[in-house]
Amino acid sequence: MPNAILDPTGNVTSTAAKPAAPRAPRLSSLDGKRVGLLINTKTNARPFLEEVGRLLEDRHGVTLTRRTKVNFAVPEPEDVIKELVAENDVVITGVGDCGSCSAAAAADGVVLEAAGVPVAAIITDSFKPTADAMAALRGAPGYKYATTAHPVAVLTEDKVKERAASVLDDVVSLLTDTGLTDTGLTEPGKADA
Repeated sequence: MPNAILDPTGNVTSTAAKPAAPRAPRLSSLDGKRVGLLINTKTNARPFLEEVGRLLEDRHGVTLTRRTKVNFAVPEPEDVIKELVAENDVVITGVGDCGSCSAAAAADGVVLEAAGVPVAAIITDSFKPTADAMAALRGAPGYKYATTAHPVAVLTEDKVKERAASVLDDVVSLLTDTGLTDTGLTEPGKADA
């Protein structure tokens, strides 16, 4: 088997087909919703996600909560996932600007989706194969995320804001049912009350 992907967690997987990880129902709109920013500690991740959040506040009147990952390379523990689910209608995470942080962002996204919260993970284009591999490993082959050009860590403040603005429409599409056909998410229902 060429290019086999090994599970770095040491879990043994069988060749039997596994059911796909569930996807959270999309919202009809972000207007007035609670948006969680799950920020990794990579350089420029905070200002990037803060700008995405600011733009969503301006355009959709969202309320932001922020959480900083302790370790950018490791998926969040179960207790943090539960808190994020309880406190937010949607979560935006990233920025996946290296292999391990891209894998962790994809893993966090898949787990949060399975817990019922729509997620927009943001990955740099150089690490799409890493994010894809982790999503597949977590039972979500074809998991959709937003991408921006690599790298983000070396950008000036103005360029970070420019990049954040350029990914905003993709983020909104990933979180709402308006983007379902474009993102390829499978027939979730609406989560709005």
